[in-house]
Amino acid sequence: MKQDAILITNRDNVATALRDVEAGQTCHFLKGEQAVSVVVQDAIVYGHKFAVVDIPKGADIIKYGEVMGRATADIPRGAHAHVQNIESLRGRGDLKHKGGT
Repeated sequence: MKQDAILITNRDNVATALRDVEAGQTCHFLKGEQAVSVVVQDAIVYGHKFAVVDIPKGADIIKYGEVMGRATADIPRGAHAHVQNIESLRGRGDLKHKGGT
């Protein structure tokens, strides 16, 4: 199977595109040893992320097995996951005492 995206850990809820992908195209990648396919809803530029599961507003965005942000809106499976629907938790002093990084 030719992979169009990479999922670093099984815990991740976003994958990274290994090529430019047009809306409506299917991306293939591995989740562990299992082949997975997701039809992307938006154009995804090489190196950008898309949701591999439905991610509700307020949920953690997980990449590399680590929380790298929080969804500011519902992100449906296959949708572009980027600054328009993710807020970074890095450097957020207001979250230090609330479990943020």
